[in-house]
Amino acid sequence: MLRVVERPVPQPARDEVLIRVAAAGVNRPDIMQRQGRYPPPAGAPSVPGLELSGTIVAAGAGVDASALGQHVCALVAGGGYAEYALAPFGQCLPIPHGLSMVEAAAMPETLFTVWTNLFERAYATAGDVVLVHGGTSGIGTMAIGLGRLFGLTVIVTAGSDAKCARAVEIGAAHAINYRDADYVAELLRLTGGKGCQVVLDMVGGDYLPRNIACLAEDGRHVSIAVQRGLTAEIAIGQIMMKRLTLTGSTLRGRSVEFKSLVADELARTVWPHVREGRLRPVIDRCFSLEDAPAAHARMEAGDHVGKIVLELEPAGR
Repeated sequence: MLRVVERPVPQPARDEVLIRVAAAGVNRPDIMQRQGRYPPPAGAPSVPGLELSGTIVAAGAGVDASALGQHVCALVAGGGYAEYALAPFGQCLPIPHGLSMVEAAAMPETLFTVWTNLFERAYATAGDVVLVHGGTSGIGTMAIGLGRLFGLTVIVTAGSDAKCARAVEIGAAHAINYRDADYVAELLRLTGGKGCQVVLDMVGGDYLPRNIACLAEDGRHVSIAVQRGLTAEIAIGQIMMKRLTLTGSTLRGRSVEFKSLVADELARTVWPHVREGRLRPVIDRCFSLEDAPAAHARMEAGDHVGKIVLELEPAGR
C-alpha cells in the first residue's frame, strides 16, 4: 500500500541539494519496491521515486550558492514521491525554457537508462537497426526519440495494434504486435533476413534465445530488466558463429560518481536537443501525490503509452 505521511524535511549533505519537488516520474521499479521485490540500495530513502523535477531550495557544502533557485530535474536513488527530496548535484540537469516540470520529471530515469545501455554498452551508431521490446513504455518511447535523433532505425514490439500504431506515430520505423505475430520472423523479414545490430531487452526469460535469433553478425544484446524471468537457455554456438555480445546493467545501485559522469555526458550530447525542442518525453497521464496508488494501478494494467507522472505543483513553473 502507498500512504501519504509526514516526515521531517531532509537536509542536504556535502555535494547534495534539497529540491522542492514539482513532479516525480513513476517507474516500474517503484512498483516492485512497493511489492517488496526491489528494496532500495543502502543509504537510499525508503520513499519511492527515482526521478523528479523542481526548484533547488538548499545546498550542502561543496555546492555553489548560485545553484539556489535553479529549476532542475534529477535522477535519484529514491525519495521522489515527496514535497522535498535530496539529489546529488552532479545528477541534476537544468530545465530549459519550454520544458515543463512534468516533462522534465519524466526524463531522467529513462534517459540515463537508454543512453548508458543503448549507446554506451551496445555502441549503437547511425545506421544501426535496433529492436526494442515494450515500445510504448517509458523506456521504449525514449529509445524511439533518441534513436530518431541519432540515426537509428528503431523497431519495437507492443501488445496491441493500437499500441503499435502509436509507436509508429511517435517515430518507430516499424512496430510488431507480439500477440499476433512471431516477432523473430517479422524482424528478420523487415531486415531482409540480416537481423538487427542491437536488442534492448527488458523482458528476459524465454525472450533471450529468441532475441539472439534476431541479431545480425557482431550484434549486441543488452538486458535491462527481467519481467519474464531471471534465467534462460541459449545456444552458445549462435553466439560464437555470429560473434555476438551479451551484456546488461542496472542503474539504481551505481555510484554517484558514475551517474554524475553520465549526467555530464547527457548535458553535452543530448540536452542541446532538449533545449531546441527536438526531444520530449511522451506523457501518458498525471496524478496527484495522493493518487499515487492509482498511478501504480495504471502502470500495472499496462494500458499506458509513455510516462506516468505524479504532479505536486500546478502545471508550469
